Amino acid sequence: MTILDTARKILHEGPICDHCLGRQFAKLSTGLGNDQRGKALRITLAMQAGAEKDETLQEELAKSIKTPHLNAGIKCWVCNNLFTHLDSWAEKAVSALSDYEHDNFLVGTKVTGLLAENEEILWAESGTTFAEPLKTELNREVGKRIEKITGKKANLKKPQIVALLDLENDSVEVEINSLYIYGRYRKLVRGIPQTRWPCRECGGKGCERCDNTGKMYQESVDELIKPHLMAAARSEDTAFHGAGREDIDALMLGDGRPFVVEAKKPHVRKIDLEALGKMINSKAEGKIEVLGLKFVESETVEQLKSMKADKVYRLKIVHGTTEEKLKSSIDILSGTIIKQKTPTRVLHRRADLERMRKVHSIDLESFETNIAVLVVNCEGGLYVKELVSGDGGRTVPSVAALTGSEAKVIELEVLKVG
Repeated sequence: MTILDTARKILHEGPICDHCLGRQFAKLSTGLGNDQRGKALRITLAMQAGAEKDETLQEELAKSIKTPHLNAGIKCWVCNNLFTHLDSWAEKAVSALSDYEHDNFLVGTKVTGLLAENEEILWAESGTTFAEPLKTELNREVGKRIEKITGKKANLKKPQIVALLDLENDSVEVEINSLYIYGRYRKLVRGIPQTRWPCRECGGKGCERCDNTGKMYQESVDELIKPHLMAAARSEDTAFHGAGREDIDALMLGDGRPFVVEAKKPHVRKIDLEALGKMINSKAEGKIEVLGLKFVESETVEQLKSMKADKVYRLKIVHGTTEEKLKSSIDILSGTIIKQKTPTRVLHRRADLERMRKVHSIDLESFETNIAVLVVNCEGGLYVKELVSGDGGRTVPSVAALTGSEAKVIELEVLKVG
């Protein structure tokens, strides 16, 4: 069957606009709009009918030519004259997007069941294999008009914002993609978790144990950053993504731990990050400090979660051994692969697995009777508290086992991540 035969079958189904006629052959050429394809097909068929004195075809064309472009009273049976309202849809979309700062956008469409059914009927009856979906054309044509009105470009891969045309409700929904900011944080006081920690007793609802706050701890690194980013971005919420986390009673020193904070549904995307960092640090009152804030893409979150960074810790320990025995034990541990079962202290929230992690080096920074300070350089994921205590034999080898006396971490500082 030729293209003109297929076009004639399509015209036979009923009044159809140039957009819907041309869309059935959208894959056959480039540089043309579907309305141009449709118009060209009509003209060619009309010329053919004239040359062949084909009265049947002339009659079909006479009925079909009464399209929405030329006869306001005739409706396209496929799109119901949808493509005569492209400017109106573009204006609605621009209005819906106007409250959100963005450099690029994308148009999407929620088609009605009737339009989807009409399109499927047309494909089945005509047998065309060159068509594109109605919503693809609508997205493109409305997108072109938005570009012309706003001067902003459509982004098909990673748009900052999406205008979703809801054909059934004659409205435009807005989907705003998150804003991602990378940085490093230093935690300068103990007793603050990285993220909000719901109360174990009530699950966050509020009870006597948590003084009706719903939280185990009243502050976190996340919550010391959150209100300032929400204010700057005018976002609905934030989400905090860290490259691992330190214990609540540990300090995070050195150049800090990498993190990404996600501003959800931001109205503002152009933020002065230097000013934001100064605001966060000022209001944190010496509890945390953020460094090196910069904008990143969403993929950075996954990269952050999967990074296998080495760590450097400073451990203050209590012990019952001699300096000679302690030095001997840390010499043995340096360069050794440690076999660890999930520590007893976190078994309530983590699977009981066995891990193998390497200790690169341990240095004895200071030694006193019953107190020593160790600096441990190791693979990420090693539980250093248990490296010292042995955790009842769940970590092998350990300082306690090698010295033959009890040992325990009483203060922990993270000096370097990655």
